[in-house]
Amino acid sequence: MSRGCTHREEIQDVTPSADGCEECLKMGDRWVHLRQCLICGHVGCCDSSKNKHATKHFQATNHPIVQSIEPGEDWRWCYIDQTFV
Repeated sequence: MSRGCTHREEIQDVTPSADGCEECLKMGDRWVHLRQCLICGHVGCCDSSKNKHATKHFQATNHPIVQSIEPGEDWRWCYIDQTFV
């Protein structure tokens, strides 16, 4: 059983860093779904996208929590605790 997310206190009031995946926009590439880092606001593409920029952002920064910014979705995920927040 999951113990839940232990990183909630790190969540900040953030502004999206871009109107799409920040890195894909720079590269002229496409994405499937978007995730926003709730620590710094970075917008990256999901793991269903070929570039997986949201996960790469976590790996580079250790910022644990992302939120889906897809219309109709309101879930958050903690990479470290591997659970929904």
